[in-house]
Amino acid sequence: MSKQQAGSIKIKPKRLSIRRTRSPNRMGSERMRHDGYEQDRESSLPSDVRSRLWSLFVQIEREFECMHAENLALQERVEALNEKLDLVLSGGEKFGDGELFAEGGSSKTGYSKKQSASQLMSQKIKTTYKASTSKIVSSFKNPNQATSVECHRTRSFAGHRDGVWEVTCARHTPTMIGTASADRSARLWDVETGQCLLKYLGHNGSVNSIRFHPTDSIVCTGSGDGTCHIWRAIVSKPEERSHPGSADEADNITDEEFEGVDNPDASATACLRSPTCELKGHEGAVIAADWFTSGKQVVTASWDRTAKLWDVETAEHVHQLTGHDQELTHTCTHPSQQLIVTSSTDTTFRLWDFRTPSIHSVNVFQGHSDTVRSTAFTTKDIVVSGSDDRTVKVWDLKNMRSPLTTINTDSSVNRLSVSPVNNIIALPHDNRHIRLFDISGVRLARLPRRNGQGHQRMVCSTAWGEETNAKASCNLFSCGFDRRVLGWQVREEKDK
Repeated sequence: MSKQQAGSIKIKPKRLSIRRTRSPNRMGSERMRHDGYEQDRESSLPSDVRSRLWSLFVQIEREFECMHAENLALQERVEALNEKLDLVLSGGEKFGDGELFAEGGSSKTGYSKKQSASQLMSQKIKTTYKASTSKIVSSFKNPNQATSVECHRTRSFAGHRDGVWEVTCARHTPTMIGTASADRSARLWDVETGQCLLKYLGHNGSVNSIRFHPTDSIVCTGSGDGTCHIWRAIVSKPEERSHPGSADEADNITDEEFEGVDNPDASATACLRSPTCELKGHEGAVIAADWFTSGKQVVTASWDRTAKLWDVETAEHVHQLTGHDQELTHTCTHPSQQLIVTSSTDTTFRLWDFRTPSIHSVNVFQGHSDTVRSTAFTTKDIVVSGSDDRTVKVWDLKNMRSPLTTINTDSSVNRLSVSPVNNIIALPHDNRHIRLFDISGVRLARLPRRNGQGHQRMVCSTAWGEETNAKASCNLFSCGFDRRVLGWQVREEKDK
């Protein structure tokens, strides 16, 4: 090789590499870093600089390990404190003559038994929380009232492979629910058996919303792919699937649209891959969709800061609802009147009134200090809003200046729901809890989470069934980002 050729060759210096180790032994981890350092000794950096860098990296990792351990310990402590606080505030521990006793204690005078350490801890927790968060505690108080609520989990619906964003109950039948998931599928479930009846696989993005038609077996789903799909919920018994003509609605579905999974036996789940109607026009993800009054129109809310009202027969939008300053988070419609509510990250929600054909009025509700995650109508002229500011507000549609009631919580509120029977509000929280309040803001119950009964990650949505009696196996449903869909029986008991 000539000198000219040798001089033209440029030697690229090696980069200082940082290797991630999986060894739980800290000494082994440091040894592997030292080996890596020796391998990089030909680096262009001076040796003292390299040594200093490695020392800093070791210190940074140690700091992160300490922070991680402290974080885990704090999480466990906060969980324990919350459990004790809920026990105190819900009446699980009773006070008598200045002494604190666990429920079922044998003392009658209040002074015959010494307080235990756990009882003293509970009393201290209650005093501390009263001093620091009086507003929250006052909203949690359960005053003497004639109505109490019992709730327990009765059903689990398993099958989704990613977080479940929304659960909804069918309006045309009380035995079916629908779920929308980040796994790009929507599913229909049998309430009594917990079996998946149908999977819809027509979207190319996360399915963010699902709603049933008011009177027919038709479903609308909104997705992160920017579209809203309309499709028929053709569900038949397994032995009837070989005879589509036996189903009343099967005439409108082709063989390509309705097909079973690989296993054709009785446990097979039907799959639907094509919609009967596709609504396209949003420039961002469709975060929510709902049917408008008669069922001939659908309203969609999108991250493009607009909501659109669509004609289902023509697949064209007839109105565009603009005015929000930031992305929309939810939309819902009144069950009997031509009213639409849209909520947004701009801390407001808007009421769109279409009852007068020539005038479409808009009312802006400004009462939250953070993103409004969802809204829901009650059977009366009332709308309930939940926000990331950890409050739920109850509004009279005839007076939008101030809320009728403000419910303070300890976590952000996601897609809440209101019972159509007795106006009980079910609040899904980021902190994995589900709490029940009445319309006046009185806390009724918290759904159990012990022994794995509740959700393990944030609860995204709740939905009420049409019945709230003891005969129904489930009348409240919840879903979360732990991929779980749970069915609850909530029973209202009146004291005599």
